[in-house]
Amino acid sequence: MKRSAFAARMILAALILLLFFIYLAVHLYNVQIRRHEILYKKARRKYTTVEKFKGKRGEIFDINGHLLVGNEPCINIRANPQLVGDKDKCRALAGYFSRKLDASAQVIYRRLTTKKIHGRKMLQVVVKNNVPLFTARKIKKELKERGFKGISFYDSTKRYYPKNELLSNILGFINSSALKITPVCGIEQAYNSLLAPVKVQKSFYERTRTGIPLAYGNKDFKPAKPGKNIYLTINEPIQEIVEEELDKLVKKWEPKAAYAVMVNPKTGSIIAMAQRPSFNPNDRSGMKPEHWRNRIVADGFEPGSMMKPLVIVKALSIGLVKPDTKINCENGYWIYGKRPLRDTHPYGKIKVSSVIQKSSNIGTAKISLLIGKKRLYNLLRNYGFGQKTNLPFKHEATGILRSLKNWDTLSITRFPIGQGILVSPLQLIGAYTVLANEGRRMRLRIVDKIEDPKTGKVYKYPVRTADVVIKNRKYVKEVVEMMKLVTESGGTAKRAAVPGYEVAGKTGTSQKWVDGKYSHSKYFAGFIGFVPAEDPAFLLLVVADEPLKSIYGGVVTAPAFSAIARKTLKYFDIQPAEQSLSEKR
Repeated sequence: MKRSAFAARMILAALILLLFFIYLAVHLYNVQIRRHEILYKKARRKYTTVEKFKGKRGEIFDINGHLLVGNEPCINIRANPQLVGDKDKCRALAGYFSRKLDASAQVIYRRLTTKKIHGRKMLQVVVKNNVPLFTARKIKKELKERGFKGISFYDSTKRYYPKNELLSNILGFINSSALKITPVCGIEQAYNSLLAPVKVQKSFYERTRTGIPLAYGNKDFKPAKPGKNIYLTINEPIQEIVEEELDKLVKKWEPKAAYAVMVNPKTGSIIAMAQRPSFNPNDRSGMKPEHWRNRIVADGFEPGSMMKPLVIVKALSIGLVKPDTKINCENGYWIYGKRPLRDTHPYGKIKVSSVIQKSSNIGTAKISLLIGKKRLYNLLRNYGFGQKTNLPFKHEATGILRSLKNWDTLSITRFPIGQGILVSPLQLIGAYTVLANEGRRMRLRIVDKIEDPKTGKVYKYPVRTADVVIKNRKYVKEVVEMMKLVTESGGTAKRAAVPGYEVAGKTGTSQKWVDGKYSHSKYFAGFIGFVPAEDPAFLLLVVADEPLKSIYGGVVTAPAFSAIARKTLKYFDIQPAEQSLSEKR
């Protein structure tokens, strides 16, 4: 009996021991095989550190490779709260950094004394980013002499705008913090996904419990991938010319704002693009948010008489009038739709060519009646009014072009003289490529190519034609001949003339719409034209918003056009016409 009881106990013990070994085997299988990766990753976090760094942000150049936005070498200073010491040392270190880096001692002290967050040890906190190289070297030397520990120095770069205000509203700028880079406006914002570098891991390395890297152990390094470089269609020397002359205009006429856009009408490439007020992205102390806004993209204005050639060319192309057709301008006063329309001077019967030269509102309105509402609306749409140009900038204005069903009795006589229709500077200069490019409207472009600095691969942005707006170039040439008269004797913009060259252009003076009515004290003054008239090297628009002392485009903006054109032609080495030279002699 005793023997059978002993045997039973032995069998029970053996079963328990067997079950234990089975459980142990299952547990080990679960730990070593099924959960190996999960547990290995958890363990690795205890003795390894992974540091993430970004590559260099892409740079921005003009079409000739001149640097417009670059990266300046600097140092990011970090601290390991586990190594810097007790609170007294943290306080002393915070005071030192505050004096040397013009930073908040309180903020730095709080970071240095933050040993843990959510139960995890803090192994690295930001002291200051973008520290100049000379300053960082000096700090590193002094910290070593004073015996401070736990401070690290990392190579980095900060955004640098070598031209200061030049092209600033177009280029935009970025804000950088300890956590991220935020593009604010311009090309920096529009192409951030291309300019931004790829964040990569700079090796995981084995460390001690306090975070000190070990000289041995596994290490892995992956080089950072830089952002793409962007080459604009902008020509920097011409941009400087435009901004210099725009400054002179602002100084003389004191407008609320002013802007100028220059385009190659054969490719749609924007050569220069400037506005005032502007800002210096390297100096944020006096920067105002309203100065960031790209007015050339986001603003709208009534173009006034600059609209007239765009409409009259249509009447010529469909045979409604000829250049020598006489139009009765009613001695400067005409009633249509029970509302008066006036000219600045009392003209009687004048030729269509004189309607443009003299800038007759009545003559243009009567020609528009011949065209008809539907054809006029379709024409304005074909020019791109009421639509975005699809340049990459955010908050682009579409302007205002009412749908045909919303036109009233006066619309057909007012839109063609630039009243009641709102356009952006980009839309207007895009429409004028039709007149400067034998009837073809070009899509505007500001980016010429994208370059991958790591592989050297280049993507070239294509030149694209939007539409053939006027099919027969003969009629476009007839309007160009009329526009030449604008800068000659008897025209409205003699001050836009360029000695030795033929200029085709048009003035525009328009009242601003303020508080539900047209103002009699606030105006837009503009001039748009191209040179040389027969084979344009460029198309240029200059606009002043609320100029003082004078309101007329022929007085305020025409001289700026002439000065910019004269210097640009010299830069392009375009010689004066022989005929003009002989006449001058």
